[in-house]
Amino acid sequence: MNGPGPLGTFLQARRARLRPGDVGLRELGPRRRVAGLRREELAQLAGVSVSYYARLEQGQSRGASAEVLDAIARALQLDGQEREHLDRLAGAARHTPRPRRPRPEKLAEETRDLLRAVDGVPAVVLGRRTDVLAWNTLGHALLAGHLDFHRPDDPARRPNMSRMVFLDPHCQELYADWKRKARTVVGNLRIAVGRHPDDPLLAELIGELSMKSPEFAALWADHRVTPCDAASYELRHPVVGTVTVTQQTLSAARSPEQALIVCTTPAGSPSDEALALLRQTLCQR
Repeated sequence: MNGPGPLGTFLQARRARLRPGDVGLRELGPRRRVAGLRREELAQLAGVSVSYYARLEQGQSRGASAEVLDAIARALQLDGQEREHLDRLAGAARHTPRPRRPRPEKLAEETRDLLRAVDGVPAVVLGRRTDVLAWNTLGHALLAGHLDFHRPDDPARRPNMSRMVFLDPHCQELYADWKRKARTVVGNLRIAVGRHPDDPLLAELIGELSMKSPEFAALWADHRVTPCDAASYELRHPVVGTVTVTQQTLSAARSPEQALIVCTTPAGSPSDEALALLRQTLCQR
């Protein structure tokens, strides 16, 4: 294994965020030359040897037990989502990856049926790398009306929601609080990488966004694990003006790696009326 790998990088990042005072240690001696806790301090808190913990961070040890991971998680003060992420990374590190290029994702028929069932609200189907596998007419008009509606049908031309949020000026202008939306996208990508650490297409996406977007690079380097299944956003739509929608993520039982994102509004609200106007505009085309 070359480099620390996803597990080592995650441990390093979380250790760097802790200060001695956070874990009840006093800062003594000369000025500290590293951000956050030293390896020996973290190892002491977790009750493991410094050399063993160092090997974990360096990607040289793949056999951490559940008890050791529990101790390290407590020492790093990980929350529930971060603890699950640690488990996924440790599990992936135990297996030697078989390099292979995955096939393009296909829209499952059950997911297509689900998309058709919610035709009255804006909806988008995303794959595990946030590729847009399908959208209904209203979802396309609300979130990406500047793109060709049929692009998701061609795997080589599919839009990618993460690319859109970070690299498409239209999407950056669409979200009134773009930074909050950006943090959500990065948090969900972090979960995807934990589940599929050997996915080369996912790695390419992360690399591309890191190179092209300083904002993404900064958020990615923070290593926060903050998935979001439901959140409200104010959209500044070029046709119907301000619309506040709640974006909710629904999982298809037979296609767990495909997510249906639906955008809802309170009944009778100004945002609900704005969506009705958008529907009317589409019918007049």
